Order: sequence, then structure tokens, then C-alpha cells
Amino acid sequence: MGAEVRLSPSCLLIIGLLAVAIAPRAEAVAPGSGGAAYALGALVGVAVYVAVLLHEAAHLVVARRYGQRVISITLGALGGRTAIKGEAHTPREEALTAAAGPAVSLLLGLVFLGLHATVDDGGSIALAFETLVLVNLVVGLVDLVPAPPLDGGRVVRAIAWALLDSRRRGAIAAAWVGRGLAVLVLLAPLVREPVLGTRPGTVDFVVCAAVAALVWLASSAQLGTARMLLEMGEVALSDFLRPLLTVDPDVPLAEALRRQGADGAGGVATLGSDGTLRLVDEAAVEQVPTDRRPWVPTSSVATGTENLVLPLAATGDDLMTAIFMRPAASYLLARPDGVVAGVVRIDDIDPPEA
Repeated sequence: MGAEVRLSPSCLLIIGLLAVAIAPRAEAVAPGSGGAAYALGALVGVAVYVAVLLHEAAHLVVARRYGQRVISITLGALGGRTAIKGEAHTPREEALTAAAGPAVSLLLGLVFLGLHATVDDGGSIALAFETLVLVNLVVGLVDLVPAPPLDGGRVVRAIAWALLDSRRRGAIAAAWVGRGLAVLVLLAPLVREPVLGTRPGTVDFVVCAAVAALVWLASSAQLGTARMLLEMGEVALSDFLRPLLTVDPDVPLAEALRRQGADGAGGVATLGSDGTLRLVDEAAVEQVPTDRRPWVPTSSVATGTENLVLPLAATGDDLMTAIFMRPAASYLLARPDGVVAGVVRIDDIDPPEA
């Protein structure tokens, strides 16, 4: 698959619960099955997680098709999560990557439904297929609910992105859709009697309130993040440009840091005899004891500048993309001719007030 697959211990809990839930029904359709009924339930639980893995693998395949880097797939009690490094470049890419998972789950549900139709004995195999149909269809349909952090929320975000021609404004619009859905879920019990003719019970109100709260909180979190990213995206990084101190690779680290402080430089880089520029990694500097720094060459804590150089006209959006690609404390800004103009430190940047 090309990505690390992580299994949370909670998977065993879910498989155990499915085994306990399915065993009585398996015993009913196949009397005398005993321990085999629990084994069947456990196997169905394993099959459920295989289906969830295929759901996440669909996200992986589409993301990689568009050049994104997939770090891992994690399976847990609440399903699966695919960790993708970077962001979609277009609304189409965002929508297809998000929709791929639910599409696979719905397809699997239909496949198991077809297999269920071929089994007419009403036995254990039919029960297993019935469970897999239910699980896959529920996963696929629920994941299409238009609220974050579900895939349906990502599809709404992609549509809003296309309509508003702004990734960040699309995320804000999607968050408001999620909030609206939360309100509808909260009010759902009130329309049960007019629509279904039955009065809602206490459980209906409690469940709907809990679901509405989760959807509202998730949507609010996305809304806050999207607003912050929108503000950051309007920042001109050149406004925060600071001088870059360049030293020979063999200069002691203590001396390089002294010069940086004296010059008010935002960062230090080593410049080799071949013209190679390497940026000093502040995290690596922190690992060097103060009393050792006079004896340690600066080159020992310097790193290559791949994905650390941005154009002088870069904005906050460009910076956030760079952070996704390679997190760092500072980034270099270069003029069109390739000459480094200076360094921008992350902790120097303040987004404009809304």
C-alpha cells in the first residue's frame, strides 16, 4: 500500500463487541454452534475493519494520484483516518479525494448485498453478509453527511471553494453548513410527531442533543481554523523579512550565535566554498549543550534548504504550504534571480486583525 497502517488497541474492543452482539443471532440461526458463533462474530468484526481499510485506501489512492504524500492510515474505534501531508490544489481534487472513501464503502455494501441475495438458507453466512451490508452502507452514507470532519463536509468545502474561488472561504462556508446541520439535528425530535405521528421520548432528545453538540463543536473548530488561515493567507511575508547571517561552515557555533545576536539577524546559514547554503536548525542547536558550543562547528547543526526557500513575493498561503511540506522555525525568501534576500521566522508573524 506504500503507507504505514496503524491499528489502535481499540480495534480489538470493537471486534469483541461485534462478536458478542452477533453471537446470539448466529446461535439462533445455527443452534448448537456454541463457540463458533462467537468466532463468526469476530470474523465479521475483522471483515468490517478490512472494509474500513479499503475505505481509507481509496482516499490514499486518489490523494497520491494528485501527487499528495500519504503518511499513514490509522484504524480505531471510530473507524479510520488517512493522514495526508499537504492540501488539495483544486476543488476537484478535494472533492474526489473526499468522496472516494464513501464511494468504496457504498460499493462494498452493494457487493455484499448481492452476495447476500445468493444465500437463501438464512444461516450464519447470510447473517455475516447482512451485517457487512449494513455496516458498509451506514459508513458510506453517514460519512457523506455534510459536516466536518466527515468526508461529506470536505465535499461541501470543495463545492464552496469552487463557487467562491477561495479555499479558505470555502472552508468557512462549509463550517456554517455544518453548524446549520447541527441546529437541524437538535430540532429533529420536534418534528417527529407531525411527520411520523409518534411523540419523541427523552432518549430522542438526548441523542439528538449529543449529536448536534458534536457536529457544532467540530464545525466551530473548522470555522476558527479557516478564519485564521484566511487572515494568514493575506499576509505578505516580506513584511517580516529579517537579515540572514552567513558564516563559514567551520565557524564555532557559539561564535555564529554571538554574531547573530549582535547583528540582529533572524537566522544563521553556512556558506560552503562551492556556494552551497545550509540553514542552521534551531532545534538541533538546542540539543547542543552551551559549554560545548565553542567547540562544535556550525555546519554540524545546519541542514539543506530543500522546501525551505520561498519567493520574495510569497504570502501566508505559500508559507502554510511550505509548513505542510517541511515544518521549520524559519524559511528563506529569495529574489527572482535566486539570491536569498533574508529569513522569515514563524514566531515573528502575526496575522492581521479581523
